[in-house]
Amino acid sequence: MGQRTPLYDLHLALGAKMVDFGGWDMPLHYGSQVEEHHQVRRDCGVFDVSHMTVIDVQGAQAEVWLQHLLANDVGRLNEPGKALYSTMLDEQGFVIDDMIVYRCDDGYRLVVNASTRDQDMAWLNACKGSYEVELHERPELAILAIQGPEARTRVAELVSAARSALIRDLKPFEGRAEGDWFVARTGYTGEDGLEIILPALQAPAFFNDLVGAGIAPSGLGARDTLRLEAGMNLYGQDIDQAHTPLTSNLGWSIAWEPAGRDFIGRNGLLAEIEHGVEQKLVGLVLEERGVLRAHQVVRVNGIGEGEITSGSFSPTLSKSIALARVPMATADRAEVEIRGKWYPVRVVKPTFVRHGKILI
Repeated sequence: MGQRTPLYDLHLALGAKMVDFGGWDMPLHYGSQVEEHHQVRRDCGVFDVSHMTVIDVQGAQAEVWLQHLLANDVGRLNEPGKALYSTMLDEQGFVIDDMIVYRCDDGYRLVVNASTRDQDMAWLNACKGSYEVELHERPELAILAIQGPEARTRVAELVSAARSALIRDLKPFEGRAEGDWFVARTGYTGEDGLEIILPALQAPAFFNDLVGAGIAPSGLGARDTLRLEAGMNLYGQDIDQAHTPLTSNLGWSIAWEPAGRDFIGRNGLLAEIEHGVEQKLVGLVLEERGVLRAHQVVRVNGIGEGEITSGSFSPTLSKSIALARVPMATADRAEVEIRGKWYPVRVVKPTFVRHGKILI
Protein backbone atom coordinates (compact mmCIF):
# COMPACT_ATOMS: atom_id res chain seq x y z
CA MET A 1 0.00 0.00 0.00
CA GLY A 2 1.33 3.41 -0.98
CA GLN A 3 1.04 6.76 0.71
CA ARG A 4 -2.37 8.40 0.51
CA THR A 5 -3.44 12.00 0.10
CA PRO A 6 -6.23 13.51 2.26
CA LEU A 7 -8.61 12.94 -0.67
CA TYR A 8 -8.05 9.19 -1.03
CA ASP A 9 -11.51 8.18 0.23
CA LEU A 10 -13.19 10.75 -2.01
CA HIS A 11 -11.36 9.37 -5.04
CA LEU A 12 -12.69 5.90 -4.27
CA ALA A 13 -16.21 7.23 -3.74
CA LEU A 14 -16.05 8.90 -7.16
CA GLY A 15 -15.06 5.61 -8.80
CA ALA A 16 -11.45 6.49 -9.54
CA LYS A 17 -9.07 3.90 -10.92
CA MET A 18 -6.15 4.13 -8.50
CA VAL A 19 -2.52 3.53 -9.47
CA ASP A 20 0.90 3.82 -7.85
CA PHE A 21 2.74 7.04 -8.70
CA GLY A 22 6.05 7.67 -7.00
CA GLY A 23 4.96 5.63 -3.99
CA TRP A 24 1.54 7.30 -3.74
CA ASP A 25 -1.89 5.81 -4.44
CA MET A 26 -3.29 8.31 -6.94
CA PRO A 27 -6.31 8.49 -9.29
CA LEU A 28 -5.50 7.68 -12.92
CA HIS A 29 -8.99 8.61 -14.10
CA TYR A 30 -12.61 8.66 -12.96
CA GLY A 31 -14.05 6.80 -15.93
CA SER A 32 -12.74 8.50 -19.07
CA GLN A 33 -9.24 9.92 -19.28
CA VAL A 34 -9.99 11.43 -22.70
CA GLU A 35 -13.14 13.20 -21.51
CA GLU A 36 -11.27 14.60 -18.49
CA HIS A 37 -8.63 15.92 -20.90
CA HIS A 38 -11.24 17.63 -23.09
CA GLN A 39 -12.98 19.13 -20.05
CA VAL A 40 -9.78 20.88 -19.01
CA ARG A 41 -9.10 22.20 -22.51
CA ARG A 42 -12.63 23.61 -23.02
CA ASP A 43 -13.83 24.34 -19.45
CA CYS A 44 -11.95 23.19 -16.33
CA GLY A 45 -11.12 20.22 -14.12
CA VAL A 46 -9.70 19.65 -10.65
CA PHE A 47 -6.64 17.52 -9.89
CA ASP A 48 -5.43 16.26 -6.52
CA VAL A 49 -1.69 16.95 -6.51
CA SER A 50 -1.23 16.69 -2.76
CA HIS A 51 1.52 14.12 -3.30
CA MET A 52 3.88 16.94 -4.29
CA THR A 53 6.28 18.31 -1.68
CA VAL A 54 6.01 21.84 -0.28
CA ILE A 55 9.15 23.30 1.30
CA ASP A 56 9.34 26.76 2.85
CA VAL A 57 12.77 28.42 2.86
CA GLN A 58 13.36 31.16 5.41
CA GLY A 59 16.28 32.93 7.04
CA ALA A 60 18.52 35.95 6.53
CA GLN A 61 20.35 34.32 3.61
CA ALA A 62 17.42 32.56 1.93
CA GLU A 63 17.73 34.57 -1.29
CA VAL A 64 21.52 34.29 -1.52
CA TRP A 65 21.34 30.55 -0.89
CA LEU A 66 18.66 29.94 -3.52
CA GLN A 67 20.67 32.01 -6.00
CA HIS A 68 23.52 29.56 -5.45
CA LEU A 69 21.30 26.46 -5.41
CA LEU A 70 19.13 26.98 -8.51
CA ALA A 71 19.84 27.49 -12.21
CA ASN A 72 17.25 30.25 -12.46
CA ASP A 73 17.73 33.42 -10.40
CA VAL A 74 15.29 34.09 -7.55
CA GLY A 75 16.70 37.62 -7.52
CA ARG A 76 14.29 38.22 -10.40
CA LEU A 77 11.41 37.80 -7.94
CA ASN A 78 11.52 41.44 -6.94
CA GLU A 79 8.44 41.39 -4.71
CA PRO A 80 6.31 38.90 -2.77
CA GLY A 81 3.79 37.16 -5.00
CA LYS A 82 6.12 36.55 -7.94
CA ALA A 83 7.04 33.01 -9.05
CA LEU A 84 9.42 31.30 -11.44
CA TYR A 85 10.29 27.87 -12.80
CA SER A 86 13.77 26.46 -12.18
CA THR A 87 15.84 23.35 -12.33
CA MET A 88 18.12 22.27 -9.49
CA LEU A 89 21.40 20.87 -10.79
CA ASP A 90 24.32 18.84 -9.53
CA GLU A 91 27.90 20.04 -10.02
CA GLN A 92 28.05 18.57 -13.54
CA GLY A 93 24.87 20.38 -14.59
CA PHE A 94 22.60 17.34 -14.54
CA VAL A 95 19.02 17.83 -13.34
CA ILE A 96 18.27 16.72 -9.77
CA ASP A 97 14.73 18.10 -9.98
CA ASP A 98 12.59 20.90 -11.37
CA MET A 99 10.24 23.09 -9.36
CA ILE A 100 8.22 26.25 -9.00
CA VAL A 101 9.60 28.87 -6.58
CA TYR A 102 7.28 31.46 -5.05
CA ARG A 103 8.48 34.54 -3.22
CA CYS A 104 6.51 35.03 0.00
CA ASP A 105 6.40 37.77 2.61
CA ASP A 106 8.75 35.85 4.91
CA GLY A 107 10.89 33.88 2.48
CA TYR A 108 10.32 31.46 -0.40
CA ARG A 109 8.11 28.46 -1.09
CA LEU A 110 9.33 25.56 -3.24
CA VAL A 111 6.96 22.99 -4.75
CA VAL A 112 8.94 19.95 -5.89
CA ASN A 113 8.10 16.55 -7.33
CA ALA A 114 6.73 13.71 -5.24
CA SER A 115 9.01 10.97 -6.57
CA THR A 116 12.14 13.00 -5.83
CA ARG A 117 11.24 14.10 -2.30
CA ASP A 118 13.93 12.11 -0.50
CA GLN A 119 16.79 13.01 -2.84
CA ASP A 120 15.67 16.65 -2.90
CA MET A 121 15.61 16.97 0.88
CA ALA A 122 19.01 15.26 1.15
CA TRP A 123 20.48 17.62 -1.46
CA LEU A 124 18.95 20.74 0.08
CA ASN A 125 20.29 19.87 3.51
CA ALA A 126 23.71 18.97 2.11
CA CYS A 127 23.90 22.33 0.33
CA LYS A 128 22.93 24.42 3.36
CA GLY A 129 26.49 24.57 4.62
CA SER A 130 27.01 27.69 6.71
CA TYR A 131 24.19 29.65 5.08
CA GLU A 132 21.67 31.19 7.48
CA VAL A 133 18.64 29.37 6.11
CA GLU A 134 15.87 27.22 7.55
CA LEU A 135 13.98 24.54 5.63
CA HIS A 136 10.43 23.68 6.64
CA GLU A 137 8.75 20.80 4.85
CA ARG A 138 4.95 21.17 5.02
CA PRO A 139 3.34 17.70 5.00
CA GLU A 140 0.22 19.10 6.72
CA LEU A 141 -0.75 20.87 3.48
CA ALA A 142 -2.67 19.61 0.45
CA ILE A 143 -2.62 20.93 -3.12
CA LEU A 144 -5.53 21.14 -5.56
CA ALA A 145 -4.93 22.20 -9.16
CA ILE A 146 -7.99 23.65 -10.89
CA GLN A 147 -7.06 24.02 -14.54
CA GLY A 148 -8.76 25.25 -17.69
CA PRO A 149 -9.96 28.47 -19.34
CA GLU A 150 -12.90 28.77 -16.93
CA ALA A 151 -11.01 27.71 -13.79
CA ARG A 152 -10.51 31.10 -12.18
CA THR A 153 -14.06 32.25 -12.86
CA ARG A 154 -15.57 29.04 -11.51
CA VAL A 155 -13.44 28.90 -8.36
CA ALA A 156 -13.97 32.60 -7.60
CA GLU A 157 -17.70 31.87 -7.30
CA LEU A 158 -17.13 29.24 -4.59
CA VAL A 159 -14.78 30.97 -2.15
CA SER A 160 -14.85 33.93 0.23
CA ALA A 161 -14.93 37.49 -1.05
CA ALA A 162 -11.28 38.02 -0.11
CA ARG A 163 -10.13 34.87 -1.91
CA SER A 164 -12.33 35.65 -4.89
CA ALA A 165 -10.73 39.09 -5.20
CA LEU A 166 -7.26 37.55 -4.97
CA ILE A 167 -8.07 35.01 -7.69
CA ARG A 168 -9.34 37.70 -10.05
CA ASP A 169 -6.30 39.90 -9.35
CA LEU A 170 -3.56 37.29 -9.83
CA LYS A 171 -1.42 37.53 -12.95
CA PRO A 172 0.20 34.45 -14.54
CA PHE A 173 3.01 33.06 -12.39
CA GLU A 174 1.93 34.86 -9.25
CA GLY A 175 0.96 33.30 -5.93
CA ARG A 176 -0.17 34.87 -2.68
CA ALA A 177 -1.44 33.85 0.73
CA GLU A 178 -4.96 34.63 1.89
CA GLY A 179 -5.51 33.40 5.41
CA ASP A 180 -4.24 29.82 5.61
CA TRP A 181 -4.59 29.28 1.84
CA PHE A 182 -1.88 29.96 -0.74
CA VAL A 183 -3.37 30.63 -4.17
CA ALA A 184 -1.18 30.60 -7.30
CA ARG A 185 -1.93 31.17 -10.97
CA THR A 186 0.29 28.35 -12.13
CA GLY A 187 -0.24 24.88 -13.55
CA TYR A 188 0.96 21.92 -15.58
CA THR A 189 -1.59 21.69 -18.40
CA GLY A 190 -0.90 24.51 -20.84
CA GLU A 191 -4.14 26.20 -19.79
CA ASP A 192 -4.88 29.04 -17.40
CA GLY A 193 -5.74 27.93 -13.89
CA LEU A 194 -4.95 27.82 -10.21
CA GLU A 195 -2.93 25.73 -7.80
CA ILE A 196 -4.27 26.11 -4.27
CA ILE A 197 -2.20 25.00 -1.28
CA LEU A 198 -4.38 24.64 1.79
CA PRO A 199 -4.52 22.76 5.11
CA ALA A 200 -5.06 19.05 4.46
CA LEU A 201 -8.01 19.02 6.86
CA GLN A 202 -9.83 21.55 4.65
CA ALA A 203 -9.07 19.84 1.34
CA PRO A 204 -11.89 17.22 1.24
CA ALA A 205 -14.65 19.80 1.81
CA PHE A 206 -13.22 22.16 -0.81
CA PHE A 207 -12.78 19.30 -3.30
CA ASN A 208 -16.43 18.36 -2.72
CA ASP A 209 -17.46 21.97 -3.32
CA LEU A 210 -15.60 22.01 -6.62
CA VAL A 211 -17.03 18.71 -7.84
CA GLY A 212 -20.49 19.68 -6.61
CA ALA A 213 -20.29 22.82 -8.74
CA GLY A 214 -19.71 20.69 -11.82
CA ILE A 215 -15.93 20.93 -12.04
CA ALA A 216 -14.73 17.58 -13.37
CA PRO A 217 -12.48 15.50 -11.11
CA SER A 218 -9.46 14.67 -13.25
CA GLY A 219 -6.72 12.09 -12.82
CA LEU A 220 -3.05 11.68 -13.57
CA GLY A 221 -3.80 10.23 -17.00
CA ALA A 222 -5.34 13.46 -18.27
CA ARG A 223 -2.68 15.48 -16.47
CA ASP A 224 -0.04 13.58 -18.42
CA THR A 225 -1.61 14.04 -21.86
CA LEU A 226 -2.31 17.72 -21.13
CA ARG A 227 1.28 18.45 -20.07
CA LEU A 228 2.61 16.45 -23.04
CA GLU A 229 0.53 18.50 -25.48
CA ALA A 230 1.85 21.63 -23.75
CA GLY A 231 5.45 20.42 -24.12
CA MET A 232 6.08 20.36 -20.38
CA ASN A 233 8.75 17.97 -19.14
CA LEU A 234 8.08 15.18 -16.65
CA TYR A 235 10.90 14.45 -14.23
CA GLY A 236 12.10 10.87 -14.57
CA GLN A 237 11.16 10.73 -18.25
CA ASP A 238 12.07 13.90 -20.14
CA ILE A 239 14.55 15.22 -17.57
CA ASP A 240 16.67 13.34 -15.07
CA GLN A 241 20.11 13.22 -13.52
CA ALA A 242 21.61 11.91 -16.75
CA HIS A 243 20.71 15.03 -18.75
CA THR A 244 21.15 18.78 -18.49
CA PRO A 245 18.68 21.61 -19.19
CA LEU A 246 20.57 22.29 -22.43
CA THR A 247 19.50 18.93 -23.89
CA SER A 248 15.98 19.19 -22.43
CA ASN A 249 14.56 22.34 -24.07
CA LEU A 250 15.13 24.18 -20.79
CA GLY A 251 17.94 26.53 -21.74
CA TRP A 252 15.48 29.40 -21.25
CA SER A 253 15.28 28.58 -17.54
CA ILE A 254 19.01 29.16 -16.93
CA ALA A 255 19.82 32.68 -15.70
CA TRP A 256 23.38 33.34 -16.90
CA GLU A 257 23.32 36.92 -15.67
CA PRO A 258 24.63 38.31 -13.45
CA ALA A 259 27.87 36.72 -14.59
CA GLY A 260 29.15 36.53 -11.03
CA ARG A 261 26.29 34.32 -9.81
CA ASP A 262 28.07 31.02 -9.19
CA PHE A 263 25.10 28.63 -9.17
CA ILE A 264 25.66 24.91 -8.72
CA GLY A 265 26.13 23.32 -12.15
CA ARG A 266 27.14 26.52 -13.96
CA ASN A 267 30.65 25.31 -14.78
CA GLY A 268 29.31 21.96 -15.95
CA LEU A 269 26.91 23.67 -18.34
CA LEU A 270 29.63 25.99 -19.64
CA ALA A 271 31.84 22.96 -20.32
CA GLU A 272 28.99 21.32 -22.23
CA ILE A 273 28.52 24.45 -24.34
CA GLU A 274 32.26 24.66 -25.03
CA HIS A 275 32.35 21.01 -26.08
CA GLY A 276 29.20 21.42 -28.16
CA VAL A 277 25.70 20.44 -27.06
CA GLU A 278 25.05 17.18 -28.88
CA GLN A 279 21.32 16.59 -28.35
CA LYS A 280 18.06 18.50 -28.17
CA LEU A 281 14.49 17.78 -27.07
CA VAL A 282 11.95 18.02 -29.88
CA GLY A 283 8.33 17.20 -30.58
CA LEU A 284 7.28 14.36 -32.85
CA VAL A 285 3.98 13.91 -34.68
CA LEU A 286 2.98 10.54 -36.13
CA GLU A 287 0.81 11.15 -39.19
CA GLU A 288 -0.11 7.47 -39.60
CA ARG A 289 -2.01 5.21 -37.23
CA GLY A 290 -0.04 3.97 -34.25
CA VAL A 291 1.06 5.10 -30.80
CA LEU A 292 4.34 6.71 -29.86
CA ARG A 293 5.70 5.51 -26.51
CA ALA A 294 8.65 6.28 -24.26
CA HIS A 295 11.91 4.50 -25.13
CA GLN A 296 11.05 3.88 -28.78
CA VAL A 297 14.06 4.48 -31.03
CA VAL A 298 14.12 7.56 -33.25
CA ARG A 299 16.23 7.32 -36.42
CA VAL A 300 17.40 10.42 -38.27
CA ASN A 301 18.66 9.54 -41.74
CA GLY A 302 22.35 10.24 -42.16
CA ILE A 303 22.69 11.76 -38.70
CA GLY A 304 22.09 9.19 -35.97
CA GLU A 305 19.58 7.94 -33.44
CA GLY A 306 17.65 9.29 -30.49
CA GLU A 307 14.91 8.13 -28.16
CA ILE A 308 11.36 9.08 -27.28
CA THR A 309 11.14 10.29 -23.68
CA SER A 310 7.33 10.68 -23.46
CA GLY A 311 4.66 9.69 -25.94
CA SER A 312 0.90 9.23 -26.12
CA PHE A 313 -2.22 9.70 -28.21
CA SER A 314 -3.16 13.38 -28.20
CA PRO A 315 -6.90 13.87 -27.61
CA THR A 316 -6.73 17.44 -28.92
CA LEU A 317 -4.86 16.58 -32.13
CA SER A 318 -6.41 13.12 -32.59
CA LYS A 319 -2.99 11.69 -33.43
CA SER A 320 0.02 10.35 -31.61
CA ILE A 321 2.67 12.80 -30.36
CA ALA A 322 5.89 12.55 -28.40
CA LEU A 323 8.84 14.35 -26.89
CA ALA A 324 12.17 12.91 -28.02
CA ARG A 325 15.85 13.56 -27.41
CA VAL A 326 17.60 13.49 -30.78
CA PRO A 327 20.91 14.58 -32.37
CA MET A 328 21.31 18.36 -32.54
CA ALA A 329 21.44 18.34 -36.36
CA THR A 330 17.98 16.77 -36.66
CA ALA A 331 15.78 18.75 -39.06
CA ASP A 332 12.05 18.27 -39.76
CA ARG A 333 11.78 14.55 -40.53
CA ALA A 334 12.68 11.33 -38.71
CA GLU A 335 11.51 7.74 -38.26
CA VAL A 336 10.36 5.84 -35.18
CA GLU A 337 10.50 2.09 -34.67
CA ILE A 338 7.13 0.68 -33.57
CA ARG A 339 6.96 -3.09 -33.11
CA GLY A 340 9.82 -3.72 -35.49
CA LYS A 341 8.59 -1.41 -38.25
CA TRP A 342 9.79 2.10 -39.05
CA TYR A 343 7.23 4.90 -39.31
CA PRO A 344 7.86 8.44 -40.59
CA VAL A 345 7.31 11.26 -38.09
CA ARG A 346 7.31 15.03 -38.36
CA VAL A 347 9.76 16.87 -36.10
CA VAL A 348 8.29 20.04 -34.55
CA LYS A 349 8.92 22.46 -31.72
CA PRO A 350 8.04 20.66 -28.48
CA THR A 351 4.85 22.61 -27.80
CA PHE A 352 1.78 21.19 -29.50
CA VAL A 353 -1.12 22.98 -27.74
CA ARG A 354 -1.27 26.04 -25.48
CA HIS A 355 -4.34 27.87 -24.19
CA GLY A 356 -6.58 25.72 -26.37
CA LYS A 357 -4.75 26.59 -29.59
CA ILE A 358 -3.05 23.98 -31.77
CA LEU A 359 0.45 25.26 -32.53
CA ILE A 360 1.79 22.74 -35.05
